[in-house]
Amino acid sequence: MILSRQRLNRTLLRRQHLLERADLDPADLVTHLVGLQSQESLSPYLSLAARLASFDPYAVTRDLEGHRLVRVLAMRGTIHLLAADDALELRPWVQPALDRVQRNHAEPLPQLERPLVQAPPRGTWKGSGGVDYRPLEEWAGAPLREPDVPGVVRRYLSAFGPASAADVTAWSGVTRLGPVLAGMDDLVRHEDERGRVLLDLPDGVVEDGDHPAPVRLLGTYDNLWLSHAARDRVTHPADRARWTGPNGGVACTVFVGGWLTGLWRVVDGRAQVVELFRELTRGERAELDAEVARVDELLAR
Repeated sequence: MILSRQRLNRTLLRRQHLLERADLDPADLVTHLVGLQSQESLSPYLSLAARLASFDPYAVTRDLEGHRLVRVLAMRGTIHLLAADDALELRPWVQPALDRVQRNHAEPLPQLERPLVQAPPRGTWKGSGGVDYRPLEEWAGAPLREPDVPGVVRRYLSAFGPASAADVTAWSGVTRLGPVLAGMDDLVRHEDERGRVLLDLPDGVVEDGDHPAPVRLLGTYDNLWLSHAARDRVTHPADRARWTGPNGGVACTVFVGGWLTGLWRVVDGRAQVVELFRELTRGERAELDAEVARVDELLAR
C-alpha cells in the first residue's frame, strides 16, 4: 500500500493517542509509548496531559517515588521517563550508542557509562532539588536484561509505525537494524509517496488521512517529532526551522490539524501562545483557547 504523508500523519497521531485522549493510567501510557522524552522536566507532563482524558500530575510523582517509573539516559542519549521494567531492557540495548557519545566527550560522564536513575525529587511535579543518581538495578530491584530486539522493534512500530530501520535508529540511536527488520517475516510492507519501504505490524491500523486532528499543546520536546529519520510526519521543514534554535528547541509547541503550527511558553504560570505560523479558522481558534485553558489548569495544580 502506498501511504500519503497525510495518512502517515494521522496514523502516527492515532498510535500516539493524539486523535482522541485515552482513558489510561499515566504509567501504562508511558509503557505504550516506550518512554517519554524528558530532557526538560515539564515536557513529559505536557505529553501525558495531551494524550490522557484525565491526568493527575502527582500520579507521576507517586510512580517515580514508588520506583514504578524512572528517569534515565536512554534513547538518543537523552533523558527519558520510562517504566522501570522497560529501563532494565532498553538501557543495555542503547548502551553501545551511549558509548559512542562518551568517546566524544572531553571528560567521562558516569551516567553514560553506568545505568543510573535520576532519583526523586528530580522530575517530580513541581519538585526541586539537585540530581541524585542511583544505580538502576538497585532502584528497580531487578537485574538488567538482555534486550529482545525484535520485541522492542514491534513496540516501536505499535507506537510510531509504519516505519523503516532508519526510523527506528532515529528514535533509538541504535544502528544496524536493517537485518533485524528483514528477519521479522510477518511484518507488512508499505511505501510512502517517495517509494521508501515502511514496515508495520500485521494488525497495525492505518488511519484515514481526512480524520480530524484536534489542537494539542506539547512541550519543547516530544518523541512525536523526534522518532523518524525525516522528522516530517507532523512538521514541515520551514516550520520546524522556526522551532529550532542553535541549542535545540526555542519554545513549547502548538499542533493544529495534526501539524506543528505555532509556539508557546509558560509566562507567569500560564500558557501564552507567542507565535502562530498561519491564520487559524474560527473553529481552530476555539479549540486552541480550550487547550490553553486545559494547560493553564494543569499548570495551576
